[in-house]
Amino acid sequence: LWSGEDGFLSATPAGVIQLLKRQGVEMSGRHAVIVGRSNIVGKPMAALLLRENCTVTICHSRTADLPAMCRQADILVAAIGRAAMIGPDFVKPGAVVVDVGMNRVFDRADVDRIFPDNPTKQAAFAKRGSVLVGDVDYDRVAPIASAITPVPGGVGPLTVAMLLVNTLQAGRRRQGR
Repeated sequence: LWSGEDGFLSATPAGVIQLLKRQGVEMSGRHAVIVGRSNIVGKPMAALLLRENCTVTICHSRTADLPAMCRQADILVAAIGRAAMIGPDFVKPGAVVVDVGMNRVFDRADVDRIFPDNPTKQAAFAKRGSVLVGDVDYDRVAPIASAITPVPGGVGPLTVAMLLVNTLQAGRRRQGR
């Protein structure tokens, strides 16, 4: 991936790039901040954003003054694995926010803290005993961002689509095409 040679792309980061392109988000020359340094999402996301001529900063849970670092982002990608960690104090007004996180919350107190004014999520928790939450506090960040992906239903379907693209490419390679 880093060498730029032909190969399979990491599905979730590739899906994020497709999402940004198809939504007309200009990447070239923009500052992208990735919160998360995993080999599955964070690092491949950085490589793909660099290919799109973004200036990229990778942060993590121990980054000093993480909210200030995130506020520099034109494009903020959250992949830290902590439910609703990215709040409004992390987001520059007008930024594009991509939530890659998938966290299942089982604690009623956490649901009440994250979704104090969201009866849909409250009802879902009451029915199932858990609720799926991204890394971004969606309800509080959405009014600040120019665009934001929901969880569920945001990046996940694009990950599946990119897995299918990789499967198709593997089949073609196997046939010598």
